[in-house]
Amino acid sequence: MSLDYIVLILAGFGAGVVNTIAGGGTFLTFPALVWAGVPPVAANATSTVAVFPGYLGGTLGYITELKTLSRRQLIRLTAITLAGGLVGSLLLLVSSNEAFSLIVPFLLLFATTAFLFGARLKAWAERAAGGFRPEGAVGLFLVSLYGGYFNGGLGIVLLALFALWGWRDIHLMNGVKSGLSFALSAISVVTFAVAGIVVWPMAMVMMVAAIIGGYAGAHVAKAIPAWVVRAIVAAIGYGMSVIFLLRLF
Repeated sequence: MSLDYIVLILAGFGAGVVNTIAGGGTFLTFPALVWAGVPPVAANATSTVAVFPGYLGGTLGYITELKTLSRRQLIRLTAITLAGGLVGSLLLLVSSNEAFSLIVPFLLLFATTAFLFGARLKAWAERAAGGFRPEGAVGLFLVSLYGGYFNGGLGIVLLALFALWGWRDIHLMNGVKSGLSFALSAISVVTFAVAGIVVWPMAMVMMVAAIIGGYAGAHVAKAIPAWVVRAIVAAIGYGMSVIFLLRLF
């Protein structure tokens, strides 16, 4: 087995672990694919495919909470998410590797900061919730557009958005976050697959490793503090931001 695939397997497994414990698996899969020689746009698409199955498990785990929403609410939220995710995915398709390489360090910085300060971001959103219209379509569309273009940190941004809407039930918020992330990733995966930019051998290897890592993550979570995992993910995110910035010059 080549070194590239060993790194991809480790990154996929690690992504599954950290997504189960704290989120942020994209910070492992995307840089690993770029390191393995995959062009940035294709690496982003392939990374989306690799972490895609994990969202379904999270959605099923919160099925009871999701049933508290009406079918009309679920359809509306999902439709807006699919629309934003499709637009974001199409934007990625028309982005050159050079243009994406120019913006990705800043996307990584934003996503890592959102990940690291997610609790404070959500607390700020809760304080500001009074001035916002519940379940605003524009906000969800823009967040979904970001997720379709670059998946990193999507979960934290969605939770902050829900807090802005005035939602308080964290279990419901996590359930809707997982469900909408699954829907968004599904439309992105279909779009990228049709466009032919997914490196399928690498995607499948990382997908299997991520599923195994997700299962292991439940056991790892009991052995080490969550803040340790968050610190590792943040270090990788900020480190890769610096590396991608240096690559520009």
